[in-house]
Amino acid sequence: MPNLNKVMLMGNLTRDPELRYTPNNTAVVNIGLAINRVWYDKQTNQKNEETTFVDCEAWGRTAEVINQYLSKGRPIYIEGRLKLDQWQDKESGANRSKMKVVVESFEFIDSGGGQGNSGGGRRQSAPAQAPQHDQHQPVPEDDIPF
Repeated sequence: MPNLNKVMLMGNLTRDPELRYTPNNTAVVNIGLAINRVWYDKQTNQKNEETTFVDCEAWGRTAEVINQYLSKGRPIYIEGRLKLDQWQDKESGANRSKMKVVVESFEFIDSGGGQGNSGGGRRQSAPAQAPQHDQHQPVPEDDIPF
C-alpha cells in the first residue's frame, strides 16, 4: 500500500532560530511556527481565530540559511514531512513523544516591510539538505508507462 507523508505550512516564526551542530558538524536548526486560521461564525456573525503552533527542524545548509536570514515574527512557507520523536524522561522514566515537521524545502515570504519593496510579497526558494538514506531520483518522462 502506498504511503504519503507531506506537510505544507505557511506562518510566522514564534522565536529566533536555534542553530546547533551535530558531532559530525552537520547543522540543524529548530524553529517554531505559528499558523493562524480565521473564520466567521454564520450564526453569531463573529470573527473567530485560532492559532496552531508547530515545531520544525531543518538540516545542513538549509538550517544555516534559515538561521542567517530569519528571526522571530518573520513569515515562511515550509514543505516537509512529519516525524515522531520518542524518548524516555530522565527524571520520571515516563515515555514521551513529540510530533515535528522536518523541513525538506522552504521559501522566504518577504512582507516588504522596511526594505523598500512594494506590491505584495516576494517569495524566494531554498531546497532543504536534510539527511536522507532513500533519496528519490526523478524518473525520465520516457520511462513512464502511461
